[in-house]
Amino acid sequence: MKAIIFDFDGTLADTLPVCFYAFQSVFKEFDDRKVDVEEIKAMFGPSETGIIRANLLNNNHNQAIEHYYEKYDEMHHHFVPSNEEIKSLLRKLKKQGFKLGIVTGKARRSLDISLTLLRMNNLFDVIITGDDVKFPKPHPEGIIKALDQLDIDNSNAVFIGDSDADILAGKGANVYTIGVQWLPNYQSVEFEVQPDRILKRVKELKTFGLN
Repeated sequence: MKAIIFDFDGTLADTLPVCFYAFQSVFKEFDDRKVDVEEIKAMFGPSETGIIRANLLNNNHNQAIEHYYEKYDEMHHHFVPSNEEIKSLLRKLKKQGFKLGIVTGKARRSLDISLTLLRMNNLFDVIITGDDVKFPKPHPEGIIKALDQLDIDNSNAVFIGDSDADILAGKGANVYTIGVQWLPNYQSVEFEVQPDRILKRVKELKTFGLN
């Protein structure tokens, strides 16, 4: 195994609550409607900008997108704790020589906010966001692009995520898949498509020689 590629929201950072908050603020502000967490989850796939353009009834999409990022940035510190266990894991993997990547449906702008505030900027060799693909997860395009940029064969890579879309994308790219439920908030309580492995705790990731 040479490359370990991660989803972001619900996998590397407990960002789902701030995503839900920002989306709820957008729909309340611009459509005057309340959307619950399950409704928002059902919209996931495209980037935040794609979700807003596809689901907001109000035509002021650009203004709504700016509102989303303002709320995401403003409330990030309130909702998203820094997870030292995950950062320690990433540093250990990097020290062991693994190439690390992110493939996320998030837009680059919100990912950059999170990586900066969580001080995770310099840990990754490749980052593919929702802005970088034509087809979001569960399509494997993002993972395939990441492997291509890393110049690593799919047989030498693993993809780690918290949703069915992540596992489907990993299987579509023909990589080893790990489904995780190691953060307080994750997308799939039961995986409809079975990953090669399911982990409940960060420290269970020992396949790659970690103690």
